[in-house]
Amino acid sequence: MTRRVRSHRLLLYVLCALCVIVRVPEAVAEDDADVIRLRQSAEAGDADAQFDLGVRYATGKGVVRDDAEAARWVKKAASQGHLNAQFNLGLMYADGNGVPQDSAEAIVWLRRAADRGDARAQSNLGLMYANGSGVMRDPAEAVRWYRKAAEQGEATAAFSLALMYVNGDGVARDESQGSRWFRSAADRGHALAQYNLGLMYMNGAGVPRDSAQAVSWFRKAAEQDDALAALALGAAYSSGTGVARDSVESLRWFLRAGERGNATAQFNVGLAYANGTGTARDDGRAVEWYRKAATQGLAVAQTNLGTRYANGVGVAPDAAQAVAWFQRAAEQGDADGQFNLGVMYANGTGVAQDVTEAHKWLTLAVARSSGAEQQQYTRARDIVAATMTPEQLTRSEKQAREWTEAFQRGR
Repeated sequence: MTRRVRSHRLLLYVLCALCVIVRVPEAVAEDDADVIRLRQSAEAGDADAQFDLGVRYATGKGVVRDDAEAARWVKKAASQGHLNAQFNLGLMYADGNGVPQDSAEAIVWLRRAADRGDARAQSNLGLMYANGSGVMRDPAEAVRWYRKAAEQGEATAAFSLALMYVNGDGVARDESQGSRWFRSAADRGHALAQYNLGLMYMNGAGVPRDSAQAVSWFRKAAEQDDALAALALGAAYSSGTGVARDSVESLRWFLRAGERGNATAQFNVGLAYANGTGTARDDGRAVEWYRKAATQGLAVAQTNLGTRYANGVGVAPDAAQAVAWFQRAAEQGDADGQFNLGVMYANGTGVAQDVTEAHKWLTLAVARSSGAEQQQYTRARDIVAATMTPEQLTRSEKQAREWTEAFQRGR
């Protein structure tokens, strides 16, 4: 029994917003005249100088980088009411940068800055409430702070507020409001908002369905190297949705997403090389890209990689490797992987022959398939069943039930 290469429907996800602190490469330098004057002012109690000196220590500009010293000076400035210092000290406590990590203390300083109208602090305070970091999780309070920041034009807050509306978290679910705030962030260049706004247009969620608009927003995000957007753009070119079908352009965007580690894109690149779609057929490169996706745990890629090892296409034949990859896919519930694993056990290829184990996996494959594929799997299962004793059949069916129950519990 042989395994055919099949396509795989692309999976698109909405991601949560994460605030990050950009790290500046460490540098070492001796004190210069500017630093000496700055230190004198800071020691005299000048809050601006204290904050600036803290920044110097954080970046290593004119001094040896020292995160603890940076936090000490930033805290002095924050204690005097310096707005930027209060915000940055909140981030330092949230991240444990120069001070012990302390989410509750981060809340204190972020709130001080947020209460004074700092949009960055408001956005981060919303995130703390959304995640329950340093405070009891309170999605309604998160929405309140996100809104304050978003109304000031803070793109990350607008994106986060959109997610709250789309998910109905802390506010009544409202896709129209979700699309509104995604657009607010997208217009300011927020790549994830651009991608999600594209999804809204593609699905007609909160906006009229418009695949051309969806592609336009996917492209904006993809050009900022957002992997999910590049995947979506590749899918649009592959299917001719919202744009003229173009297999070369489709592969270009799948490659871009795959190079950024997206497993589904990596699988689609492998599929393109396997079928010669948008490029010359190259079985070796197909194996290379299937392996990238399979190593990340994508079941369909594991099945296709196993098939390559079983048939010796693009790689030296290795039945044991085929079994190993089929097993990994089968354990994730992939029907093709389960079928192929059952065939290997039935034939004793790459593994000791075991009709009970073969029947178990073929039974599971039948249950997880449909149409012509299910008919094929049923015939294979029945062929194996005809060689088994009643005791073996009973044991196999029991094992299949137990596997299904365990799989459902683990989902």
